[in-house]
Amino acid sequence: MTDEEAEANALADPDNPPMTAEQLRAAPRMPQVKVIRRALRLTQEEFSARYKIPLGTLRDWEQGRSEPDQPARAYLKVIAVDPEGTAKALVAQ
Repeated sequence: MTDEEAEANALADPDNPPMTAEQLRAAPRMPQVKVIRRALRLTQEEFSARYKIPLGTLRDWEQGRSEPDQPARAYLKVIAVDPEGTAKALVAQ
């Protein structure tokens, strides 16, 4: 199927139309845990240990089997903004 055919099929689906550009702009943004982890150059195991996130949970998020709940999304945003400060705060406990 060509890109044009795929787009025509998506536009023709009455049950699930593609989002408009305005809807995409208004959609809430979810932190991408894999992007954050890779930007920090950490393995899943290292990220899991450093930020006290169960490895299985991290893998489920990255592989799309589950999504972070609201507190976890907030935590991921904190990690993205200040990864070193977040790690230091967890060591100080």
